[in-house]
Amino acid sequence: MKPLMVLGCTSDAGKSWLVTAMCRWFAREGVRVAPFKAQNMSNNARVVEGGEIGVAQWLQAKAAGIEPDVRMNPVLLKPEADTQSQVVVRGIVDRELSATPWEHRHDALWAPMAESFDELRDAFDLVIIEGAGSPAEINLRDQVNNRMIGHADAVGLLASDIDRGGSFAHLYGTWALVPPATRDRLAGYVLNRFRGDAALLSPGPERLTELTGMAFAGVVPLIEHDLPREEGANEKSSRRSDAPTVVIPRFPFGSNLDEFHLLATVASIRWATTAAEFGGLDPERDLVVLPGSKHVVADLEWMRQRGIDLAVRGAVGRGIRCVGVCGGAMMLGSTIEDSQGVEGGRRASAAGLGLLDHHTVMSTTKTIERVNLEAFGRTYPGYEIRYGELSGGGRFVTQGGVTATTVHGLFEQPRFLEDLLGVQAEHVLESTFELLADTVEAHLDAGWLRSLLEVSVNE
Repeated sequence: MKPLMVLGCTSDAGKSWLVTAMCRWFAREGVRVAPFKAQNMSNNARVVEGGEIGVAQWLQAKAAGIEPDVRMNPVLLKPEADTQSQVVVRGIVDRELSATPWEHRHDALWAPMAESFDELRDAFDLVIIEGAGSPAEINLRDQVNNRMIGHADAVGLLASDIDRGGSFAHLYGTWALVPPATRDRLAGYVLNRFRGDAALLSPGPERLTELTGMAFAGVVPLIEHDLPREEGANEKSSRRSDAPTVVIPRFPFGSNLDEFHLLATVASIRWATTAAEFGGLDPERDLVVLPGSKHVVADLEWMRQRGIDLAVRGAVGRGIRCVGVCGGAMMLGSTIEDSQGVEGGRRASAAGLGLLDHHTVMSTTKTIERVNLEAFGRTYPGYEIRYGELSGGGRFVTQGGVTATTVHGLFEQPRFLEDLLGVQAEHVLESTFELLADTVEAHLDAGWLRSLLEVSVNE
């Protein structure tokens, strides 16, 4: 069975969404399917067997009904400055590659990309590959799209976000600019995130097929769903009038922000970039959360430039509870010391917010592990992914109304939200995976996909 590769005309064209949807769709068709993305760039990561991967591939594996592992995202780039990223290879940080200029990394990164894909291909019936950005960036040496589709000999499905406009130009231009070996493998295209009457698109799809030879695989509507965002903060928020308000600073280097996707179903979330957004909070029900950070010192400085540090301390002084998660927990203490330049590549230190007594020292050894946390008289599953070591060593420390935890994933547990905020939440991922698969079933040419991939299923 040939692998399938979903490529995009642009970044954020819906590649991750489509791969997640098709992983669930093929899985419920009886196919043993696995996701793969050769290289991802995101500060949203999850701890899996062997290390860490981007959250998109973690979600795709969950949709496929399999355990995520590091082969599914063998190279992960985690931005920690405007021109610098931490390089994670097969789940583990490679400090030497992180310090290597980008143009000299290609060969070193290709080996784990190709080996990981080959291992997955041998272990599963079908591998669905997610591309990165656009395959038509002719100024770049593209291993993630063009080299990978050739190595895998994959069937290509090209996606365009029609909600942006210009989809036919995007599709034709991408088809025209990719290398011939990629063009020959672009078997079909999808118009994604459509709203309106699809009958009005004709004769555009037919004309594009005439020009390119790519089959029209379908029009996917713009739908509401609860899938966490691959990058950045989830903009959804509860609309219930009695929902608690949770204020979360939108750090420039915020990390693992996807973990608040369940919170957004039961709370009104303010992603704050100004001090004014910390006003009007109710001590009886509302909350401030300092999220994870890939560059704690830089994000603290960002807070101070905007007066958000004073706003957080003022909110705590008015009786508003505050929870810091990982990097946010480090900020709540007295000092952060990075004498080895672990984050951002420069030696730095900073005073914390002083709301708790601990000190943080950045270590060159990264903690990456899944854990069970005892809190509120219960046990919650979570994960740790950090460089900072907090004095005292506690994973969950509460003093007055201020809580610091080094554990991610707590806000994804309905019982934790109930204990913390008194709200009733329900897990949403399984129902979301089913919704996405139903959407593929209804709006993509499923028969074409089956025949194209030589999939044999029980009808």
